[in-house]
Amino acid sequence: MANAGLQLLGFILAFLGWIGSIVSTALPQWRIYSYAGDNIVTAQAIYEGLWMSCVSQSTGQIQCKIFDSLLNLNSTLQATRALMVIGILLGLVAIFVAIVGMKCMKCLEDNEAQKMRMAVIGGVIFLISGLAILVATAWYGNRIVQEFYDPMTPVNARYEFGQALFTGWAAASLCLLGGALLCCSCTWKTTSYPTPRPYPKPAPSSGKDYV
Repeated sequence: MANAGLQLLGFILAFLGWIGSIVSTALPQWRIYSYAGDNIVTAQAIYEGLWMSCVSQSTGQIQCKIFDSLLNLNSTLQATRALMVIGILLGLVAIFVAIVGMKCMKCLEDNEAQKMRMAVIGGVIFLISGLAILVATAWYGNRIVQEFYDPMTPVNARYEFGQALFTGWAAASLCLLGGALLCCSCTWKTTSYPTPRPYPKPAPSSGKDYV
């Protein structure tokens, strides 16, 4: 029988991870300008995301420019976009599937085995969603590190990790943890048969006839 408390905890964690993945995808702070050079200018902050680049002035004014051309983007950014969108869509599917299999829901109440199977399938989809988000954020972060330590990159063109990247890592961790809890919260019942009782053996005949 499914552990309702563990199942509910896994669903909540995975749902929060899915929300975090949406927030991470929408935020423009995937990488922020690094003030590592000698000429430090703190009057403005430059940061980039998956969909736009922004400049924030010290006066509070923010100017953003959306990336117009898809083909003009580098392959890492295109792959990160695709993986994040895939992760979000898979998370949406996992939410509906897991809800059907939740023990606190009335769906498939007459078929316990099918209900548990739906919960496990939802957990597996959450795991795949978390892996897609983790690969996307790790890939993008690796590109930032490579460009930062590349001697050919100018000092005034180096970037560091942004808040959205950390949000994506946290979201991926929550999706993976929640999906694992959903998968582990269901135990399959095996049919056990009673042990047959031995029948008493008949007493051996002594060969004597009684009248």
